[in-house]
Amino acid sequence: MASSVKKRALNKKSESENDSEFNMDEEIQADFEGRNPEVQDFNGIRQLLKQIFLKEHVDVSQLSDMIIAQEGIGSVLKQSWNDEDDDDEDDTLTEALDVFGVTTVVNLSSHQQTPVVQQLFELMQRLSKDNANEATKAKIDAILNNSKRIGLLINERFVNLPPKVADPLLTSLQAELTRMMKRDATYDFEYYVVVCKLYKSKGQKSTFIFSNAEEEVFSKEAEVSLEYSVASQSDTALGGQWAEGDTEMIPYRRILFIPGNKFGHIVQKVKEFVG
Repeated sequence: MASSVKKRALNKKSESENDSEFNMDEEIQADFEGRNPEVQDFNGIRQLLKQIFLKEHVDVSQLSDMIIAQEGIGSVLKQSWNDEDDDDEDDTLTEALDVFGVTTVVNLSSHQQTPVVQQLFELMQRLSKDNANEATKAKIDAILNNSKRIGLLINERFVNLPPKVADPLLTSLQAELTRMMKRDATYDFEYYVVVCKLYKSKGQKSTFIFSNAEEEVFSKEAEVSLEYSVASQSDTALGGQWAEGDTEMIPYRRILFIPGNKFGHIVQKVKEFVG
């Protein structure tokens, strides 16, 4: 897949880093492709998961291992290199550019005894208790306690990569899940859990944007959701310095609980959204 991306994305700055030294208007052309996660992708996947969970008590290293260990589920987004690329390119830079995104599903219900899965359930229950009203909390508790098949849908990439890269990655994931369901019924998920990154205007919290724009589609299909600020966990809001006159945006997370039978509909809606 070919796409135009900002230089900031190619330098793989995370949202918690200061990247004010880059020219945010500069664009370069880059080709990307989705590949099955491999062992050498561990550090790249781990960094992407850290963008989602920041300083929460979630073992992103173990979660990265689980993503890699899955066979035939999910993709990592990598830059395509052709035979004309310079063989003498700096090795450090090449390694830094290795993984730009990850799109996959982790089967939480089949790994309930795994420490990181227990941490994720504890996190969702705590956040529900602290941030949701009674009706929302009751719905979330019912999903977490009564659903036998829950998948953690991960749709993460580095900032400034355009949302159209999500289309082939999600389409591929849908096909992979369809194949997997025929071999293992536990992948016929009753619910998907998605942790979205979004930002709210400091002065007007009803104004917000999703970091991954297509996740607005996800949010509209959620049966229930909860939201919480992560301003205390982020070094900067929206990953950079604010210019005079800019509206400061505060980082939030929104956890979505999406019925499993809506996933195909979401993939189609994302296709339309980015098209």
